[in-house]
Amino acid sequence: MSKLTATATCTAHGAIVDNTGQVVPQSLLAQRVAWLAGLARDLTADLVVARWNAVDLDVLACGVGPDGRALPAKGWMAVRRLGWGTTPAPGVHVCDRVMRCAHEQAARSLRLALHRRAQVEAIVATWPQNPRARTEAEWQALRAVLPDGVTAAQVRNRTRQIAAYLDEHEAFPADLTDVEQPPDVAAQIVLAAADRQLVALQRTGDHGTRLRVRLPLVESPASAKEWAWHLLPITLPPTVPPEAALCTPTLRVRKGRVRVDLPFQIPISFAPATGHRVGVGFDWGCNSLLTGVTARLTGNGRVISDGRPLIYDATGVCAKLHRLRSEREQLAAKHRHQEKLLAGVTVADPRFPGLMRAYVSIGVEHERLCARIRNLNRALAWSAARWAVDQAIAAGATVIYLEDLTTLEARGRRGRANARLSGQVRGQIAEAIRHLAAKHTIAVVTVPARGTSKYCPRCGDGTSLLQHCPAPDRLTEQGWRWAYCSACGLSCDRDWAAAERILARGLLGQNATRTHRATGARTIAKVVEGNVARARRTRRPTRAARRARRTRTDLHPRPEARDRSKMRPTPKRPTRTANNSAEHALTSSRVPDRRTVPAPFPLGSGQRPAGQAPQATHPPAGRTGLARDPHHRTGFHRVAATPVLALGEYGDGPPRPRPPDLPEIFR
Repeated sequence: MSKLTATATCTAHGAIVDNTGQVVPQSLLAQRVAWLAGLARDLTADLVVARWNAVDLDVLACGVGPDGRALPAKGWMAVRRLGWGTTPAPGVHVCDRVMRCAHEQAARSLRLALHRRAQVEAIVATWPQNPRARTEAEWQALRAVLPDGVTAAQVRNRTRQIAAYLDEHEAFPADLTDVEQPPDVAAQIVLAAADRQLVALQRTGDHGTRLRVRLPLVESPASAKEWAWHLLPITLPPTVPPEAALCTPTLRVRKGRVRVDLPFQIPISFAPATGHRVGVGFDWGCNSLLTGVTARLTGNGRVISDGRPLIYDATGVCAKLHRLRSEREQLAAKHRHQEKLLAGVTVADPRFPGLMRAYVSIGVEHERLCARIRNLNRALAWSAARWAVDQAIAAGATVIYLEDLTTLEARGRRGRANARLSGQVRGQIAEAIRHLAAKHTIAVVTVPARGTSKYCPRCGDGTSLLQHCPAPDRLTEQGWRWAYCSACGLSCDRDWAAAERILARGLLGQNATRTHRATGARTIAKVVEGNVARARRTRRPTRAARRARRTRTDLHPRPEARDRSKMRPTPKRPTRTANNSAEHALTSSRVPDRRTVPAPFPLGSGQRPAGQAPQATHPPAGRTGLARDPHHRTGFHRVAATPVLALGEYGDGPPRPRPPDLPEIFR
């Protein structure tokens, strides 16, 4: 057994003062929590700015204190052992537990900076001849010194940052502090570093808990008398099960409401790294966001697919994200232009008020657009992850194989597609899949991405190159959407073929699975090639076939020969005239180019709520297709996904047991 940690964001709508019984409304509670978060933010910012230099970062990176002992894992204890401390403003009384919370937040910020510092040092040490296009040898040298878990997108971003510094100063940065300013500190209070002298948490039922915390009564408390205990009743969301163990939360204020970021832990079963027989593989597709396939590993080492592609097509949402990113870049350019204009005028200039209003307005709109993109990215990531895990549950799979993002470096047309899809936060999708799969005891393993779309999955020898073309009837043209193998005759979607190769690499090379000691992420670095066969299921005979078998007649009788002699003139088709044009428009089955009547006035106001269109239905049983259905839980109108169906047996493997936690819609 293991534990799965997650965070639920709750809202505190009011509080009660413990000593006097005074009811604190939401607005006053938000003000007092903002005072506490502001005190912690000021202390944290002072400590981060004071230690933002190469010498102090070296001391923290070595992990040894002045007394020769290793630094504790808890941040506030490591800061105090190093002798780094800050004091509040004169005349402000802050208890020691609030100082702990500020030191904990500062230590976390500085330790995250050490990770970014290692990336900068590795890129500078292996600087390529052409920063825009590294060779394979340069990539191997860079990955040998990079920290674990660094993706290719992060490498590209850091490379651009260092290249900009090199163009400006004509020298490489000596440390992270040369290319970055001290990180901003959020206005929040991390109560995990405190004890019962500042906070206490008690669960009051399956759907509620009570938080007891000390809050200041004024903005700058001068003594302990200006602090008081407050009881905050909190309603837990449905995502927190009754058996979950609650942890100490973090408090912050957002849009006038007190947000409580409540971590919780639930017990889960351990998912083995090897011994898998049924798995699902997903490819970060060019044609769609996710393309997957289900396959079984037989006893003789064969990989047999069920012959059905799993497609999560988010083209509409991706187009919207692309449009929002373009608007964000335009607003950022306008904001920089307004900043330059403000730098050239004084406060006494009559143009200053108008420029300042435009500068503030554009900045607010830019922040709103960034928040909109973040929310849409997060919703899309969790929707795709939920769909992928549902497909694995329905197939009875015990493992999900993904492409390793750290080795995903595409070129050509796919490189431009991946650059467009990079804003969809593939890392968030992978983390969401790991989180949801852990609840169902499904392992998530990454495999090398190099060559998955280049070679044929049916040949399986790693030498049969695929020919990429626009469509199956245009094999002689250059394209990227369709794949064709001249050796075996395979003709299918490019992403479908890549997903089969990913799944074959995972099932055949599962004995080489390695688990990261710190993060628990599982990966396969060794490439094991093998062919993938597609199973052909026996279909139930139709009613006409059963009748033909029973009556001993031909199912498809040959029609009698027609007399093709010319015995009469060919009838002339009626021509359209002005008199019958209106009648033809009413009786024609063709959709008119323009609306013939005005659009009906909408009965309600506002947008349609989230979810799938109510008129959409499943495709017919036994057929592969995309469907928009609320049971599939995609959460978007513009997303088309393969229905989640529990298929029958295929291949020559042992019978597949039905999972016990299969949802009702799959039974």
